[in-house]
Amino acid sequence: MHGRLKVRTTEEERERKKKEQALKVKAYKAATTKIYSKRQNHEYDDEMLAYTTPILQRNPDVSTLWNIRRECILAKIKQIKEEQTDTVDAEAQEERILRVLDTEISLTEQCLLVNPKSYNIWHHRMWLLEQSPKANWQREVMLCNKYLKMDERNFHTWDYKRYVVEKAQVPKEEELDFCTEKIKVNFSNYSSWHHRSLLLPALYPYEGNAKPKRPMSEDKLKEELEMVLTAAFTDPYDSSAWFYQRWLLGYSQPELAVCAFRSSKDKSVLSFTKPTTKQDLKVTLIGEGEGNKLEITNFETFNNQASDTMFYSHSQIENPLLYQHLELSSSSLKTHIMPLKTYKDDIYYFLPLDASTNYTPDVLEQLKTQLESCESLLEYEPDSKWCLLTSALLMRSIDSHQYHDKSLEYLKKLQKVDQLRENYYKDLASKWILQKTLWQWSKTERDMLSTIDLSQEQQLSCLADKQYLVIADEILLSEELKQRYGTLKSFKDI
Repeated sequence: MHGRLKVRTTEEERERKKKEQALKVKAYKAATTKIYSKRQNHEYDDEMLAYTTPILQRNPDVSTLWNIRRECILAKIKQIKEEQTDTVDAEAQEERILRVLDTEISLTEQCLLVNPKSYNIWHHRMWLLEQSPKANWQREVMLCNKYLKMDERNFHTWDYKRYVVEKAQVPKEEELDFCTEKIKVNFSNYSSWHHRSLLLPALYPYEGNAKPKRPMSEDKLKEELEMVLTAAFTDPYDSSAWFYQRWLLGYSQPELAVCAFRSSKDKSVLSFTKPTTKQDLKVTLIGEGEGNKLEITNFETFNNQASDTMFYSHSQIENPLLYQHLELSSSSLKTHIMPLKTYKDDIYYFLPLDASTNYTPDVLEQLKTQLESCESLLEYEPDSKWCLLTSALLMRSIDSHQYHDKSLEYLKKLQKVDQLRENYYKDLASKWILQKTLWQWSKTERDMLSTIDLSQEQQLSCLADKQYLVIADEILLSEELKQRYGTLKSFKDI
């Protein structure tokens, strides 16, 4: 038996680990008891730091211990600063403060080796650098680059990098090149695509008049569309590039704007593209001739909350037809003047939803090329959900009216291909159906405000933009929508 290693039995191994765990728990409880006792007595000294260090080196996600260490660091800095200036000069004081902070920064580096995705470590490091009189921001940039070599998709490092490159005044062009290199290494890098989306609008701002604004200049947009298509086709089932392409197509929240307004003699309604408050809201009717103005006051929200998309007022207007323009401004919306139309004895303004956008010929050609490429890919990968969704979005960007039926057909297929997100595709289809219905409704100016009929739209399962409907006298809904929006008010109900 000599010379042969004894192999522990399963029971022996289990018992050994149990004893080790018990000792660790006992040591942890003793340390934390001592830590909280010292904190209660405001003893923020080196002993406190010594107790918290080994715990954080094993588990750096204990937020309370990092908070305690910050209290210790502040106490040590305060003590250094309060020393007599006649015995310790300012330069020596600064050197001592730097040593305290550098020691703590070294601890964060040790802890990052344990968990480089810890919110607490990166936050603590950021806090330390803010306290430092001589923070080395270039060193921090290099640290981020080091960790992004180890894991280029660590979004904690990317978040921290955005912070330090600003402090280090790294040129945005240099950061964009860094993003490009990371994407070339790994197309499936959502963090790098996101970082890129923050840099491009600043480097290549859009200067046109499109609403909503393009994410960047159209020349650069064309280049990005070409780049992202290559990434998307490299792995059609990876979501990173497809999400970035969706951002390029402008699928974001609309800008705050007035979408509908109507006034009669005894009431007015006003709705916006997205929620806002009535703070500093000023609504003025303007007629012909100097001084022919009337301010509508006392607006209230439909939902009785501070913020809403729809507002109403019961201010009296003797003759609404005397006014041809609506002037509106608020704390979140600059002054805007809109032309008013007439309906019987009322005046109104309406800006219909329309998904089609006016691109330059070069960008439009690129979008059409991308649509052709997606359609070709679907011949080989007919169930690629990202390709199906992107094809539908491209159709909406190119011509939402021409491709309306086909884009809805793709969404219907997606409900089967990607059943976990079935309701998302239904809601998106409903949004597009409502957009088309509102656009068609706006073309029937003579009787436009009398009735809007949504009862025959079988795929319309929700009303994502119901604030556009509030100026109609009557809103006809299907039985399903009546159950879901039983409290929906028309202009007559207000």
